[in-house]
Amino acid sequence: MNSFFTSTLFPSTSPEPTGLQSDIALDQFNSFGLVAHAQAYLAIHSMAELNLLRNLPSEIRQLPMHVLGGGSNVVLRGDVAGLVLHMRARGMAKVGEDAQHIYVRAAAGESWHGLVEWTLQQGWGGLENLSLIPGTVGAAPIQNIGAYGLEVRERFVSAHVFDRDTGEIVQLSKQDCAFGYRDSIFKSKWHERGIILDVLFALPKAWQPQLGYAELANYCAAQDWQAPNAQQISQAVIAIRQRKLPDPKVLGNAGSFFKNPLVPAAQRDALLLQYPQLVSYAQPDGQYKLAAGWLIEQTGWKGKSLGKAGVYAQQALVLVNHGGARGADILALAAQIQEDVAAKFAVQLEPEPVLM
Repeated sequence: MNSFFTSTLFPSTSPEPTGLQSDIALDQFNSFGLVAHAQAYLAIHSMAELNLLRNLPSEIRQLPMHVLGGGSNVVLRGDVAGLVLHMRARGMAKVGEDAQHIYVRAAAGESWHGLVEWTLQQGWGGLENLSLIPGTVGAAPIQNIGAYGLEVRERFVSAHVFDRDTGEIVQLSKQDCAFGYRDSIFKSKWHERGIILDVLFALPKAWQPQLGYAELANYCAAQDWQAPNAQQISQAVIAIRQRKLPDPKVLGNAGSFFKNPLVPAAQRDALLLQYPQLVSYAQPDGQYKLAAGWLIEQTGWKGKSLGKAGVYAQQALVLVNHGGARGADILALAAQIQEDVAAKFAVQLEPEPVLM
């Protein structure tokens, strides 16, 4: 099987397996900076650790399993009971091409933004709208990450996945993954069963800029980029994200905390009559996507705090750790925001990060 775990594509510099560890601190492995410990912990760098996983004692294999990537889209509710598998495998390479696409494979532990930068350095456009999204390649399909008019499913071809039930490595296609808005089969059928090892992407040779979001188009116009290339679009996305989102190394956060809710057209139209400034985007299926940040801002939460957890002053969609917050503090703030948005707009907000 042509994966980073079973071929010479995988870097030969992978560290020696460290083996199973217990009571490992996870605060350095989550961008919120929340203090928590893992009951059991195993870093997966290569086939060596995957073989360790296959041969763990039965009492460990029966524990709940939690997969951790870059820790940028997770809320640790407290100490994690069970086995935390930390995907640390690195590597990326061009693996083929045809008349329409360049095919690139990347290991699950590779930095997502690192992959985007590398493809652009090679002269291959296609991922630039997803620049500066934190986290790892392996986490990208789980969440079906998206930004500025592009979702990862539009470039996804397949993934090699370790099937915990059978101990085998299987290949899942785009159709197998049942992608939806911030959703995939890795959140349901394969939630505790599958571990993404690497992902194959198709980058279009007939590249076209995607400037459907006004904020992105306006930035490019302000730079007098009449026909922006992929590198310039990436620069624009990075600048916009840095302006709106805090650096987790300075202020703990997990990026956008809530999904933009989807509502029927009739509900959106009724809200628009009451709130003419409502921010919404038409969807292909006739529904409308509402801007969750705008909804939260209208309830007065922007820049406010509840204990040690707060709402970022520059972007109401981002919850932050002001120092010393625990998972329970973040979730208490999120619950209060959900309650207030539901009371004002009759719209339910759904958290985006994984709760572990």
